[in-house]
Amino acid sequence: MLDIKFIRENPDLVKTAVANKNEKADIDHILTLDQRRREIIGEVESLKAARNRATGEIAHKKKAGERADDAIAQMKEVSLKIGQLDEQLREVEADLHTAMSWVPNIPHQSVPVGKDESANQVVREWGTIPKPNFKVLPHWEIGARLGILDIEAATRVSGAGFYILKGLGSRLERALVNFMLDMHTTDGYTEVSVPHLVTEDTMYGTGQLPKLDDDMYRERNDGPYLIPTAEVPITNMFKGQILDHADLPIYLVGHTPCYRREAGSAGKDTRGMIRVHQFSKVEMVKIVRPETGYDELESLVAQAEKVLQGLELPYRVSALATGDLSFAAAKCYDLELWAAGVERYLEISSVSIFEDFQARRMNCRYRDEDRTVKFPYTLNGSGLALARLIPAILENYQNEDGTVTIPERLVPYMGGIGKIG
Repeated sequence: MLDIKFIRENPDLVKTAVANKNEKADIDHILTLDQRRREIIGEVESLKAARNRATGEIAHKKKAGERADDAIAQMKEVSLKIGQLDEQLREVEADLHTAMSWVPNIPHQSVPVGKDESANQVVREWGTIPKPNFKVLPHWEIGARLGILDIEAATRVSGAGFYILKGLGSRLERALVNFMLDMHTTDGYTEVSVPHLVTEDTMYGTGQLPKLDDDMYRERNDGPYLIPTAEVPITNMFKGQILDHADLPIYLVGHTPCYRREAGSAGKDTRGMIRVHQFSKVEMVKIVRPETGYDELESLVAQAEKVLQGLELPYRVSALATGDLSFAAAKCYDLELWAAGVERYLEISSVSIFEDFQARRMNCRYRDEDRTVKFPYTLNGSGLALARLIPAILENYQNEDGTVTIPERLVPYMGGIGKIG
């Protein structure tokens, strides 16, 4: 959430950011509510001062043995007016909070301006795109032939948009999770195991609500939400807390399933594992001092890249344009992994910095060396998502005889198995 003072002092900048992010927040309405809120507070303070004067006058007259009927009547009238204004203030503040909830974060000045993903900018590429002399099968075909991926059974069990891994396919997923967690924890991240069900307030804290409510799964009768990513419970571990400056930076990593309705994605990537309602992901989260935030962003991107480089998978890094940036992010890089079977890049990780946007929504703060209480910056990034990583391995490591070679770094995690098929 943005600071109302920032919106008040920079309305045109905020309006531009809203437009560049393709959002519809009404900044003029917010400023009107903010003005009315301050007017009410001013009236209440003035009336409270009048009530205090009346109280003093009543005490003085009683002490002098004089009647204080007029002063008592005045105090009651003032108290009634204060009560009415307090009720108006609660209503205005509730409306202001709702309106503020729809204001997106301001894109960093380095973010390319553009309405959609066509304006994204490729920052760098790594690895060589394979050019095999045989037809590479898409992962859903090679997976079915090898008996490690069963889309049909998943559809019978859960409907469209799910998959079942079995045998060496399930073992490959487990190997990848362990490989990534070992890498990240070795590099200074603390592993956490978090709940998969969270409150509405928790979803609000990281910016999923109210913007993305239609894309979330929720228990009946206003129950908890199933997490769309481990970012939500991990980041919110610190909501309502005041950290000490010595606690920062905080680096955390966790592995969870992710649940998403994929609302509005009908007809997109419906084959195989690429776009599904449930998938497994390793997520990295950072909570850091503001002055180090953008250096931490670059190192977080490098940490995600390290996984792909370890698996020797070709990829590229793109800086997202304003129109492709998430509601809460100030800047984001996408890591896009080459998949030989579908012959295109697939997003495998989004690495974002939110500046103090999430921290304000969560009321997460830290006390600096001079005892000043400030909001930290939060960051997160996939490290990585399995529903894109497994297809890339099945396609990029596919052999002409229909087998799939296991990346060298994964062989120890596969119990020495170097090939599927």
